[in-house]
Amino acid sequence: MDKLPEVTDRQTFIKFISLLLKNYLQNKEGWENADLGSFLEAMARYAEDIQGYYDNTNQNINADTPTWKVFADILSGAKFYE
Repeated sequence: MDKLPEVTDRQTFIKFISLLLKNYLQNKEGWENADLGSFLEAMARYAEDIQGYYDNTNQNINADTPTWKVFADILSGAKFYE
């Protein structure tokens, strides 16, 4: 995937979504959850588990506090989450 921007606000989130779409269109076979149903299911599960990801990677982020970064991380994680 192209270098993802650090997502800090709405504008960088928009850029992130554009790059995520570009990656999907050019690399569907690299996505574990390439159809909408699988992606949404993985997104829901990843949203439930994302605090563990933050804790395990020593990121001081509270997933219960909605931010553009948390939204981007959930979308990015749903690409491959099982």
